Amino acid sequence: MTETVLLDLGGVLIDVDYHRTAAAFNALGFDGFEALYSKAQQDHLFDGFEVGALSPAEFRARIQGLHGGGITAEQVDACWNAMLGRIPRPRIVLLRQLRERYRLLLLSNTNAIHVPAFERIIATDNGIADFRALFDGAYYSCEIGLRKPDAAAFQHVLERHGADPARTLFIDDSIQHVIGARAAGLRAEHLDLAQEDVSALVARLGLLD
Repeated sequence: MTETVLLDLGGVLIDVDYHRTAAAFNALGFDGFEALYSKAQQDHLFDGFEVGALSPAEFRARIQGLHGGGITAEQVDACWNAMLGRIPRPRIVLLRQLRERYRLLLLSNTNAIHVPAFERIIATDNGIADFRALFDGAYYSCEIGLRKPDAAAFQHVLERHGADPARTLFIDDSIQHVIGARAAGLRAEHLDLAQEDVSALVARLGLLD
């Protein structure tokens, strides 16, 4: 039985295109940014930023140093946020439907530049001033100092709500996070975005039947 549904954000709810960020940086003369940052494996710079070990100012300075040119802090933010898309309205409806039946939680590996950026996008596109209010609990790695796929990240979230891992269904589009969740005792489903979106996965699993 499922009592809790734990969702990822990027890819599952909000559309993300990592190549757009790489293309934006490369257009400013950043040679080989895509090799430095990818969805599957990140440089320690990005990992550190995702757990709050680096401030936005420190992150921008590191990027500027790697670039070696005259890139501004504003350009760093614009390029970094270029990967962020939107949440289609049917996914907002889906969240509300899921919350009627389950404890609904969010766990995202994200950072202190992306958070205000995607919250602005959601407010503008979906008319939702408080995105986190759609969930019984929403957790960002940069705020809790823990990131997927580490077991401690999952444990932190579930313990805050007294949720049973065995009765928690986790959905993520990154297979390494799914593997980590299963190792932590959760039930986990990999969302293959080449095959379906989260609404189709939820329907296939019969979560709203």
